[in-house]
Amino acid sequence: MHRRRRGAELFLLLLSLCVSVGAYAAVGLGVDGEVPADLFTHGAWLTALVLAAHVTVRFKAAYADPILLPAVAALNGLGLAMIHRIDLARIAANPERSAFAPTQLMWMTIGVGGFIAVLVLLRDHRRLQAFTYTAGLAAVLLLMLPLLPGIGRTINGSRIWIHLGPLSFQPGEVAKVLLVIAFAGYLVLHRDALALAGRRVLFVDLPRGRDLGPILGMWLVSLGILVFQNDLGSSLLFFGLFLVMLYVATERPGWLVVGGLLFVGGALLGYAVIGHVQSRVHAWLDPFNPDNNAYQLVQGLYGMAWGGLTGRGLGQGSPQTTPLSWSDFILPSLGEELGLTGVVAIILLYGVIVERGLRTALICRDNFGKLMATGLAVVFALQVFVVVGGVTRLIPLTGLTTPFLSQGGSSLVANWVIVALLLRISDQARKPPPEFFDEGADADATQVVNLR
Repeated sequence: MHRRRRGAELFLLLLSLCVSVGAYAAVGLGVDGEVPADLFTHGAWLTALVLAAHVTVRFKAAYADPILLPAVAALNGLGLAMIHRIDLARIAANPERSAFAPTQLMWMTIGVGGFIAVLVLLRDHRRLQAFTYTAGLAAVLLLMLPLLPGIGRTINGSRIWIHLGPLSFQPGEVAKVLLVIAFAGYLVLHRDALALAGRRVLFVDLPRGRDLGPILGMWLVSLGILVFQNDLGSSLLFFGLFLVMLYVATERPGWLVVGGLLFVGGALLGYAVIGHVQSRVHAWLDPFNPDNNAYQLVQGLYGMAWGGLTGRGLGQGSPQTTPLSWSDFILPSLGEELGLTGVVAIILLYGVIVERGLRTALICRDNFGKLMATGLAVVFALQVFVVVGGVTRLIPLTGLTTPFLSQGGSSLVANWVIVALLLRISDQARKPPPEFFDEGADADATQVVNLR
């Protein structure tokens, strides 16, 4: 069945706008007891952005998945409302502080612009396969930029930022998109060789020793990010992304065994030689020990506990007491005011995005598109797992942003581009295949009809 479903997408977008604008209004009512003065302006701008994205999809990717865009719009709008809520508390404590929500709305505008540009300029995702090695080289160069003196900056213990004049940028967010393209193109070309089985150990066919070069190279790159940039989250994200895509391309469980052993070895090595990793592990194991400097984690846990099942209500909690509550710890902030119910709903929205991405990979007709859609969906899955696991003490904190919710321009723009790529692939996958006509046969059939 080849149905466009753009009407269903529009209806879901209107629901997402109701959630977003309603949350913004609820923040004003909860904090000040009245509707925010800029509610109309905020709602109108948000509506214009969402409708612009919808119109672009309607005319440039008519058969694209109808659920992805509404889920993303709901998350982004909810994140804007929560950042605005924390802004009110921060500015009330110190009027000289600047607000983050207007800047985040500006970055959303740029992100939607990138979303539209991708759908307009990229008519066929398969063209990206020609840039396999170019994308890989560009990703490596971007990852090295924060190490350059003069433009690289260390913030919160991680050297992952570059500063160009008044602007700050996190090049790793763009690198993850380029790495998905590079991994997909490389694995399409070499999947047959990488799928060959080597020695069999305990019912698992391990890969051949000569084929370990790519995974060892990616392991070394991930270790370099961990050692030189102290960025535990990106290191885990990039290696996990390559490992999952390698397994999907080859269907060999042996790669998961090899990758798991390399991950454990890298984790032990990082813990032994890197003080930043040691402090994160100690804070994870015993956050209530004052010597472990886990104040941020403890405040987040207290906030979520205070929120309980249904939350304190938007504007009724104290999320501003948690450091970086508007970025790295925005999920505990939402848990405090929306409760466990709200957090589960947010996680389910992320689950919907990942599921639609994997569904796109399943129905895609070309191998490059399958691997690319899988990689883009896995980026969201790994990032959300690492963030949620870190703030709930399931795993050590890593410092990744929560997609579409956390304050941060580079992350928001990159994630909107990822959604555009997923929609482009799904449009190609859901579009009816072209019909081929045999002109000679058609002419013969017409002649027979005329004779009759």
